[in-house]
Amino acid sequence: MNQGLITVNAIGAGRWGPNLVRSLRNLPLVRVHQVADPDGARLELIARRFPDVRTTTDVAATVTDDVADAVVIATPVRTHFDLARRALQAGKHVFVEKPLCPTVEECELLSELAEGRGLTLAVGHVFLFNAGIRKVREILDSGALGRVYHLHATRTNLGPIRDDVNALWDLASHDLSIFQYWLGAGPSEVTAHGESYLKTGIEDVVLASYRYPSGEMASVQASWLNPRKVREITIVGERKMIVWSDMDVIEPVRVYDKNVQTRSSAAYADSLGGFQMQIREGDVVIPHVSGSEPVAAECEHFIECIRDGRPPINGAALATDVVRALAATDESLRRRGAMALIGKGRGPSGGRVRAARVAAGA
Repeated sequence: MNQGLITVNAIGAGRWGPNLVRSLRNLPLVRVHQVADPDGARLELIARRFPDVRTTTDVAATVTDDVADAVVIATPVRTHFDLARRALQAGKHVFVEKPLCPTVEECELLSELAEGRGLTLAVGHVFLFNAGIRKVREILDSGALGRVYHLHATRTNLGPIRDDVNALWDLASHDLSIFQYWLGAGPSEVTAHGESYLKTGIEDVVLASYRYPSGEMASVQASWLNPRKVREITIVGERKMIVWSDMDVIEPVRVYDKNVQTRSSAAYADSLGGFQMQIREGDVVIPHVSGSEPVAAECEHFIECIRDGRPPINGAALATDVVRALAATDESLRRRGAMALIGKGRGPSGGRVRAARVAAGA
């Protein structure tokens, strides 16, 4: 267990890198030593905001710097594999923004490298540290919903528009990581449709439907070409339903005591009238949700995993499963909605969520 000072170098001073630097600097016994970025103008902003942090355009030297115990990577996805590989080979713990890599093969290579050297490899699936998302998992673990039927995620906004990945990889990657965190496994198959209205070959609208090993269905609407910013997931269960909204900072989770039951009438057992659908309308419960800022909690978890030597919940196994699902979704997009199979997923809890739900009578 390492309880001493942990020194961190950061690569990438764009939109997200400064948030990670800020959160890491606020942690006890953590020092951000240096930030590297090829863009000098971005580094000037870092220097003004964090005057105690060194800046440099020498990315390669920053990755392998002997001073650093860990390296944080917040750069375009296409650069993740090479930077993370070099950092791990230099004996550094690594935090890399999501998605981990563009291909499953690269994800697996990094995972094997980190495991073989006893290093922490964490990936920026930040919503796993969202207090509302964690509250929903708590409710699911309790078995209150019974069997989970289906989930639907809407993640839309007008921008920001990216040129390195499509809306699927940028936005739906969040929901796939959330679903896996809740269900304990990755999806097994997908069908998807999308269109590239703004930039040829980069889908800005994607509609995807997933099926999970235990029978759950999930759908995702992802777009950066929409007038409304929506970050919402609906979960429909056998006994109850949940709506989570990231846009509602006061009451992000609502539990609906609603369901539909099939009842049979002995008097009409031999006719269609013997089977009726009974809709139950109950109360709406708004559970108390409290927790720290997700980025801060994510950075704290990374440092704790380095100190304690325990695997992160946002580790390479989950991150690789997310990339596996994204790659299969891309395949379905290319084939105009044809079903694509996804390799077996491994949730961070090894199926514990599903097992707990079944044990509770789901």
